[in-house]
Amino acid sequence: MLAMETFGEDSSHPPILIVHGLFGSGRNWGVIAKRLAKDRRVVTVDMRNHGDSPREETQDYPAMADDLARVIDEIGGTAQVIGHSMGGKASMVLALAHPDKVARIIVADIAPVAYAHTQSHLIEAMQALDLDALDTRSDADAALADTVEEKSVRAFLLQSLDVRGKAWKLNLDVLEREMKKITGFPEVSGTYDGPVLFLAGADSDYVRSEHRARIKALFPEARQAKIPGAGHWLHAEKPREFEAAVRAFFEI
Repeated sequence: MLAMETFGEDSSHPPILIVHGLFGSGRNWGVIAKRLAKDRRVVTVDMRNHGDSPREETQDYPAMADDLARVIDEIGGTAQVIGHSMGGKASMVLALAHPDKVARIIVADIAPVAYAHTQSHLIEAMQALDLDALDTRSDADAALADTVEEKSVRAFLLQSLDVRGKAWKLNLDVLEREMKKITGFPEVSGTYDGPVLFLAGADSDYVRSEHRARIKALFPEARQAKIPGAGHWLHAEKPREFEAAVRAFFEI
């Protein structure tokens, strides 16, 4: 079972399940989860090979979707789902494979397609750090700056570093080996006919016009919207606007 954290209380509405992206964890979503939990029960998870969840030998989307299905069974049998990036792809496969478990989905800045980019360079940067030589997070940031220029990216990655324990809370070897599956999208069949919102950052190029046909083929009721001034990390860059979009679509 995936590690999870619960916020708020049960209501007459299905709980909200939040599914993070690659190199993330449920704790990345703590602020938004707490705000939404004023009105709904909200559950965040650590995906397999991330955070406090079990270490597995695979990181493919059918397996991740099955992980999420088990979590939903545990929290009541049906959920409204928010999935970002890798978590968005896992959420889409979840809806296609287990439509009865998903009431609504918000897919944050990702499409059901394979992407050409890779994040292997970030794994190499994390693996290259001499963790035994680091005593503080600022030490780690300075060391990581040699290979990762963007301060915001370093800050995100370092949320998964246990400085005291001298270890990454990521199964980097498996994530590296499975990178093509993570950046890809599996062959799927069928459709999910429930409400879906593809919510993108206006400054991001992850969800493009050429993806619309594929989106509509799998999710006939899909709607699309963009948050102005936000990139791929739209929930972190524009948290208030992201929360407002969630409240409107989930009718909170």
